[in-house]
Amino acid sequence: MDTAKKIMVSGIKPSGDLTLGSYIGAIKNWIALADEYDCYYFMADLHAITVRQNPADLRRRTTNQLAQYVACGLDPEKNTLFIQSHVPAHAEMGWVLNCYAMFGELSRMTQFKDKSAKNADNINGGLFTYPALMAGDILLYNADYVPVGEDQKQHCELTRDIANRFNGIYGDVFKVPEPYIAKVGARIMSLADPTSKMSKSEDEDKGRILITDKPEDIMRTFKRAITDSDTGAGCVHYDPENKPGVSNLMTIYSCATGKTFAEIEKEFASAGYGVFKPAVGEAVVEMLRPIREKSEDLMKNKDYLNKLMADGAEKASRVANRTLKKVYKKIGFVLPNGK
Repeated sequence: MDTAKKIMVSGIKPSGDLTLGSYIGAIKNWIALADEYDCYYFMADLHAITVRQNPADLRRRTTNQLAQYVACGLDPEKNTLFIQSHVPAHAEMGWVLNCYAMFGELSRMTQFKDKSAKNADNINGGLFTYPALMAGDILLYNADYVPVGEDQKQHCELTRDIANRFNGIYGDVFKVPEPYIAKVGARIMSLADPTSKMSKSEDEDKGRILITDKPEDIMRTFKRAITDSDTGAGCVHYDPENKPGVSNLMTIYSCATGKTFAEIEKEFASAGYGVFKPAVGEAVVEMLRPIREKSEDLMKNKDYLNKLMADGAEKASRVANRTLKKVYKKIGFVLPNGK
């Protein structure tokens, strides 16, 4: 590990196929960070089971997600890529930090309230305490930064609270991380409901784009994207509060082309949505085409993927186990063989 670099840690649950929102909001930003930071990215399968999963689908999605990470441009030589459950220290640290997270803190987590409402028949203990596991994910690697969307910032704040509480009792054990939020593309909304985040785990979201979608499916979804009642010249205007649908499309187009909002407004100054929406779709098709093709090739190479999993877990475990051992000593556990 290059100690001269700041450390960054994040993961995405394999509870659904990766979306355009996952790529633009997280993975695309991660690629540019590899030269500046020591990055750890994992498939968060332990988090995924807070909601019931079909076992075969979970296995497929976890492997697919690893392949898609690489296809998106995350170089395994520059980033540590691994599956969360392959590093037992995550589950162990999660339990320890459960004992340092307060009931009131966990009960105030917005995502617990949201997911409880959506899964009323399965409000389990893991759904309630998973922010402590998330804290373990981060603190195991002495992370300086956690790349999160606005909706996850609350969990990062809880991680900081837990780390400070633990340090206050046992001394300087954990590095207290900071949230890292990208300025553009941090949150891509559904094309069917621009007030809701594009979701990879909810099949009823008719406005989502998967990074493995076929070009014709992508174009169809963009052509029926929700905009507003404005028509004609000047309707392509960035105004998130009053024009959330159009603003979401402009954000996507900006990320796909590198153009600023001002440049986009100028480009479509005399055009209506009938021209703008297909243009966004075409830009996304071309952005995702090489990712889809490389992902399909990687999924045919099981030996490569298995080695990638093993190498990533080994590297992550070396760092995570060192932190876990330090924590176990601090809280008074008897270590194996007295070491």
